[in-house]
Amino acid sequence: MDFHNADHSSANSKKLSSKEKKLKRREELAKKKAVDEAIKAAYLKDDHLADFPAFHIYDRNGLLVHLKSGSGEHLSSPMKRYIQELLKVNMEGVYGPQWAAEEKIKRREMVSREALYIFVQSLQSAQLDSINNREAMHKCYWTGNGDPVVAFVHYRFIVEEEIPVVYVYELQLEQCVQGRGLGKFLMQLIELIARKNNMRAVMLTVQKRNTSAMNFYTSKLRYTVSNISPSRVDPLIGAEKSYEILCKTFAHEAKTKLEEDGCSGAN
Repeated sequence: MDFHNADHSSANSKKLSSKEKKLKRREELAKKKAVDEAIKAAYLKDDHLADFPAFHIYDRNGLLVHLKSGSGEHLSSPMKRYIQELLKVNMEGVYGPQWAAEEKIKRREMVSREALYIFVQSLQSAQLDSINNREAMHKCYWTGNGDPVVAFVHYRFIVEEEIPVVYVYELQLEQCVQGRGLGKFLMQLIELIARKNNMRAVMLTVQKRNTSAMNFYTSKLRYTVSNISPSRVDPLIGAEKSYEILCKTFAHEAKTKLEEDGCSGAN
C-alpha cells in the first residue's frame, strides 16, 4: 500500500471538505442577507395599499367601505382606544381567563414601530345605524376624516424558519360587517402585499376555541396548520396549547419548511 498517496488523498479529502463547508457557510450568509434585505425593503415602503388601487374601496353585499394604511407608532389616541375596544369585544370570550394577560401583550404589540395596519372605514355611517341595532356594533371612536372604523388588520414582515413572511397579528371586524366577504377581501389583500414584497408565505395564529375563525382560514381561504404549530411539533405539547399556527405558502422552500412533514422547528 502506498501510504504517501493515502495520506495525500486524505489531505485532499479534508481540504475539499473544508472548502465545501466554507462554500455552504457563504451560501447561508448570502441567503440570510437576502432575507434581511427583503424585510428591510418591505418596511421602507410608506403605504403598501398604494400598490393595489382595486382594494381601496369595498362595495359588495350592501357594504360600502374604504381602506387606508397606518402604522403602530403613529396611532392616534382615539384609534388606540378603538382597537382595544374591538379586541376586547371580539376576543375576551375566546381567550377566557387568559384574556387579562393577553390584553396587556396586545396593547404593547399594537403600538410597536413594526406594526402595520389596514384600517377599514365606513362610507355609509347613517346606514349602519339604520340597518343594525346598536347591540350589534360596539361604540365606534370617530377618527381621521370622520368615517367610523369598522375593521382593521395588524400585520408585520418577519422571518420564520429562515423564510420571509407576512404575519397577521390581528384581523378584527365589527359584528355588523361580518359575513359580507370583507374578511376574505382583506386577507386577499394581505396575500398580494406579501407576494409584492417578496415574502414567501402568510402566517397567523388562531385560538382553538375560535372555531368560526379556524373554519374561515382553513376551509374558505385554504390555510393549513403549519409544521411549526405546537400540535405538529409535538402532539402531546400541542394538546396543552390553546392555539394553532396557520400558513399559506407561495414558494417551494417555504412549503418545505413551513408546511410539509419532517421539517418541524420551534416557533
